[in-house]
Amino acid sequence: MTHPTAPDASKHADRIAWLAIGSTAGVVLIAAMLGPFRIEWLSFWKPALVGILLVSMSWFYTAVRKDAALAGALIAAAQLIAFAAVAAPLSYVAASAALPLWDNEFAALDRRLGFDWMSWLDAMNAAPLLHRTLAFAYASFALQATAIVLVLAAAGHALRLRVFMLSFVLTTLVTIGVSTLMPAQGVWGYLHLSSVDSPAIVPVTRDLPLPVFFGLRDGTIRQLVAEGADGIISFPSLHAALGLLFLLALWPVKYVGGIAALLNVAMIAATPVDGSHYFCDVIAGLAIALLSWIAVQRALARLAGERMQPAGPVEADAVFARVPK
Repeated sequence: MTHPTAPDASKHADRIAWLAIGSTAGVVLIAAMLGPFRIEWLSFWKPALVGILLVSMSWFYTAVRKDAALAGALIAAAQLIAFAAVAAPLSYVAASAALPLWDNEFAALDRRLGFDWMSWLDAMNAAPLLHRTLAFAYASFALQATAIVLVLAAAGHALRLRVFMLSFVLTTLVTIGVSTLMPAQGVWGYLHLSSVDSPAIVPVTRDLPLPVFFGLRDGTIRQLVAEGADGIISFPSLHAALGLLFLLALWPVKYVGGIAALLNVAMIAATPVDGSHYFCDVIAGLAIALLSWIAVQRALARLAGERMQPAGPVEADAVFARVPK
């Protein structure tokens, strides 16, 4: 039986997501208007066009040919694309703050925690097939983001899809904020590594984002782009964070949940070498993702409970459990 608060909670979550997307876009526009940045508008036209088409189709399946599951999937896909398009340039603006690098501190923290990054790289060099498997998982971000929207909508987990979307937004914004205050270039640049250090494998990231990262820091790069933007955040690891969010989002879906768990454990394991991340980057990313998921889930549960107006006190988690996901 469908709970009467489910549509209300979903609509409220969608409004919050669009508000976050609009606010992020506003910050990017203000940075371009008042600062030295220049928005490369051509890099935004594809995400904008796809987003508009998805929103239009969602309206069609909401108002004309009523299909709540398909409408929800389309609006979530639009939100995902729109947020990615505005969060990427926001990370560029954040990096331009050029605060002192924290690589020394992160490397020392790894040692205190007992992690040896070079030993992990050596292990990957000794097992290139294992590395290729982990690298595949690391590169599955776009595929998984699409799959989550489709699978959760098809399985009837409408609210869980909203929890994922809002957790994704919150995790990304927190990660960008922390990286502004605690920037780092990552292991590959800090240790001055090259192909000589990985003769049997080719890590995905290596030093590829460093020209953009340092260009933003020294002022030689001031273009804000959506499509084609580089991932320049080291601490916390957004890749590890999203790996955990993917796992949490798909966990209750029969058959798919187990596959998602294996794939995302592999993604997280790949993050140090293929993302050029310190191990503490990974730990921080996982912590932010988990806290974001819990916060969003409880907030939506509280919203559902308030709309129910129960006769007696009801725990937030219990309310959320009764709302179809």
